[in-house]
Amino acid sequence: MTFKVPLRDIRFCLKEIAALEEVLAFPAFKEHCSADMIDAGLEENAKLVEKIVAPLNGLGDTQPPVWCNGTVATTAGFSDAFCQYVQGGWQGLAHPEKWGGQGLPKLMAAATCEALNAANLAFALCPLLTDGVIEALLTVGTDAQRARYVPAMINRRWTGTMNLTESQAGSDLAQITTRAVRQPDGTYRLTGEKIFITYGEHDMAENIVHLVLARVHDAPKGIKGLSLFIVPKRLVEADGNVGKRNDVWCASIEHKLGIHASPTAVLQYGSDKGEVGQGAVGELVGQENHGLAYMFIMMNAARFAVGQQGIAVSERATQAAYAYACGRVQGHAVEGSSQAVPIVQHPDVRRMLMTMTALTQANRAVAFLAAGAHDRANHHGNPEVCKQQRALYEFLVPVVKAGGTESSLEVCSLGVQVHGGMGFIEETGAAQYYRDARILTIYEGTTAIQANDFVARKTLKNGGAMARTQAEEMRKTLCKINEMMNGVDPADKPAWIIMAQHFNEAIYHFDQSIKQVLAFANVKVTVGQDGDAAAAAGTRAAYAASVPYLMLACVTFGGWMMVRSALACESQKNSGDSFLQQKLNTAMFYCAHILPRTGALAAAIRNAQVADQAGARVMAAEQ
Repeated sequence: MTFKVPLRDIRFCLKEIAALEEVLAFPAFKEHCSADMIDAGLEENAKLVEKIVAPLNGLGDTQPPVWCNGTVATTAGFSDAFCQYVQGGWQGLAHPEKWGGQGLPKLMAAATCEALNAANLAFALCPLLTDGVIEALLTVGTDAQRARYVPAMINRRWTGTMNLTESQAGSDLAQITTRAVRQPDGTYRLTGEKIFITYGEHDMAENIVHLVLARVHDAPKGIKGLSLFIVPKRLVEADGNVGKRNDVWCASIEHKLGIHASPTAVLQYGSDKGEVGQGAVGELVGQENHGLAYMFIMMNAARFAVGQQGIAVSERATQAAYAYACGRVQGHAVEGSSQAVPIVQHPDVRRMLMTMTALTQANRAVAFLAAGAHDRANHHGNPEVCKQQRALYEFLVPVVKAGGTESSLEVCSLGVQVHGGMGFIEETGAAQYYRDARILTIYEGTTAIQANDFVARKTLKNGGAMARTQAEEMRKTLCKINEMMNGVDPADKPAWIIMAQHFNEAIYHFDQSIKQVLAFANVKVTVGQDGDAAAAAGTRAAYAASVPYLMLACVTFGGWMMVRSALACESQKNSGDSFLQQKLNTAMFYCAHILPRTGALAAAIRNAQVADQAGARVMAAEQ
């Protein structure tokens, strides 16, 4: 099946959801970036990913990288494709011109990021992580570190990785044991082992820049004692060229359920196999013992991008399912027919295809809303607006990550179902999308980790202020539906009434869930109660409710974006644009079929404490 970048929907979201033209009016973009330039860039990016990157997707799945004595040979064609990607300037799209980038909005980078991931998820992981390293160094690196590494990662095929995980630690970073020893020349020598390092070793780059969490010998215990280090695969000479092989070695690569073409490395630091002696040479980033805070810059960038990966693979799976359903003739129409019909005409197949489409488009719109907030946070002239938009972006990151990735599992599973028995056969490609999507809810923080963050930092920390502000903004949109209802075609009015009804209910459930989570975490101890026990039970209930709470937010924000889309389509109903009518119908489907999920999620949140206690009794009995 031929993949096509959904440019029409991307352009719609940029204009109607993210208000791209407002962003382009900021001084940072006004002089060198226009709407026409963005549009032309999207077209060029689509050509690259459709013609060069997408055809490698199936090949990478069946012919993955090969490890041999510490080196990794990637799938044939990957290195050439990556060279074209870098030479086209795509790696530096949103990074400052000062360091070799193009200084374009994150909105543009978000659009091209989705397209690249939809074309080839495993390939896109390499530039995705490199982007995170660049952003981290631009934020907390020294000028010398930026000059040494950033331009080369943007323009010279150097790539970057994030090194957190160790076998004994998993997501509990307090258990990290990799050591860093200070040297007289100001560098550090690192020893230890890191696992699950995406593109930790490969043949597509001249150099690989590892950002590594480790602890110096006298550091505090736990996460407070972690420092961040730059450890290049090859040391960088004074002239900027690569030099001696550092003492970091790829011990193996993992054999995985999906994303086969992405080499996931086990890296040994201090294997004495390089050209620098014992211990990998590293540079400290920022101050000692502040490493986790610095790494979170990269992690937040990666979490947003992984949410986009979910949207991307959903788009790919949806296109494949539609193509198959339109061409597969099987069964007769349920209303009666003497001839077999394409399965796209069967009601349940149509339901599945519409669910796939609606979830994908809703999550795309939420991601563009967040990207627009990021641009405003960094470039709006009013400091107060910048502050508010930064808070909004940070609030939305777990929504984008969880919404995009959890939906991708549903969408890709439905894609297999639409294909029927052929979906279980590898040749159709539907199974690959399902397998590739399965990692997305896990890496860069599982859905539960996103949900815990959404509860603790995004809700409890500010008393639910940001969440309530968003609920108020949703109510303003609801009012616009009611205002528009008078001018709606009478034949369409029932659908608009249903849309308004379910959106209103979703806002109510979201608002009540905020109150419930706050109530769990602020248990009032009454006479006769054990205060510590009551507070502990309330805390457990808040976190037991965290995933349903986050998923309710994801569904509600998706509904909000679809309602806004519907309003934009209705305002242009006389344009004769068939895309707008399709978009309007997709929005109506989402509100009628997907928004009602908020009721069940709200019930799960209310009953979280009962459910957690029941689970505790079962677990105790099993033990």
